[in-house]
Amino acid sequence: MAQYELLLPKMGESVAEATIIKWTKQPGERIEPDDTIIEIATDKVDSEVPSPVGGTLVKQLFKEDDIVQVGAVIAIIETADGETNEVPVEVPLPAALSQEPVQQAAAPAENISTADRFYSPLVKNIAAQENIPADELNNIQGSGADGRLTKDDLLQYIASKRDTTTASIPAAAAPVQPISSPEPVNTAKATPAATSLSGGDEIIEMDRMRKLIADHMVMSVQTAPHVTSFVEADVTNLVLWRERVKKNFEKRENEKITFTPIFVEAVTKAIKDFPMINVSVNGSQIIKKKDINIGMAAALPSGNLIVPVIRKADQLNLVGLTKSVNDLANRARNSKLKPDETQGGTFTITNVGSFGNIMGTPIINQPQVAILAVGVIKKKPAVLETEYGDVIAIRHMMYLSLSYDHRVVDGSLGGSFVKRVAEYLENWDVSREI
Repeated sequence: MAQYELLLPKMGESVAEATIIKWTKQPGERIEPDDTIIEIATDKVDSEVPSPVGGTLVKQLFKEDDIVQVGAVIAIIETADGETNEVPVEVPLPAALSQEPVQQAAAPAENISTADRFYSPLVKNIAAQENIPADELNNIQGSGADGRLTKDDLLQYIASKRDTTTASIPAAAAPVQPISSPEPVNTAKATPAATSLSGGDEIIEMDRMRKLIADHMVMSVQTAPHVTSFVEADVTNLVLWRERVKKNFEKRENEKITFTPIFVEAVTKAIKDFPMINVSVNGSQIIKKKDINIGMAAALPSGNLIVPVIRKADQLNLVGLTKSVNDLANRARNSKLKPDETQGGTFTITNVGSFGNIMGTPIINQPQVAILAVGVIKKKPAVLETEYGDVIAIRHMMYLSLSYDHRVVDGSLGGSFVKRVAEYLENWDVSREI
């Protein structure tokens, strides 16, 4: 008999850790090759870890809800054929999370603060955006397992810190209340109103993904002052072109061409025209992104949203964009996305038109600075200018709305960008071959 050390596999370049959701095998159970041992989750994606060998599960080295570093030993499997790991473990297992001592190598510096405390990628991102140094982060009390600092802990700390700062402003520096105001303005954080319940009300606990979405949305609104600009676009030529090519395209490529890859192409062109939309903010620094990675919001069967990312979208032609969009959307619906496929986006598109909505005011997907909502395409009467005068005709019209971070994107840039996207859609070549 030999023992095989099952490692938490690498899940992408930017994914360093995962949370254990559920053990599907218990100690003493027989395991066949490719059997799922454990279900894990990163910030947005749930995944399964299969066993590469057959045998009997001997030990579970972590508990459910523990956070595990990529490359750490998560289980011991006893095999009958003497199969063992060929590569020794190099990524450390945090001692505070381990149930049993396991010999480990030194921890990577980027995963450890000055107090040898581990933080999730989202916690570290929030801390960086709020300019919270490592020594201050180490002193924040955590409510997670073994004192781990959760997102809620950090957001509550930031809110209380802001309240304290507001309260400490000298009275002479405080803004004077207008005489017409019936009572002073309360600058402190509002206390949520108490929720009243009746006998027939149903209480539904948020699932893990909904909690993450809620935290991310609140953080985004607290971080960035949102402004939204709107334009209306006449996409008649685009609609007629798609009707002409879609059957032959599907027959040739075995793929359906939707409007989404067309929107992505228009956005990438507009980003090249206005590259300061493709940025992020780090304190007082503006980080101009080299790559154009477009996230596309996709609805899951559970009702939650996920944003898979098309990397270097500007380097793909329309056929490539169509294949990427369809592949990511299908795997998102079937919970088959890899964790790294939701990371690294620099700009996001959300299609509110798929729900029949004419427009929306989306919340920015931090740390990006802008998000585009595309509304439903509807036939409407519109005024056309002709050489014989103005006429009213039935046209295919849609609204585009761009929400942007007013700290770094002003109205001129935001308005010009969304107008340029509309122009690329309006000026579509009806004779274009694909």
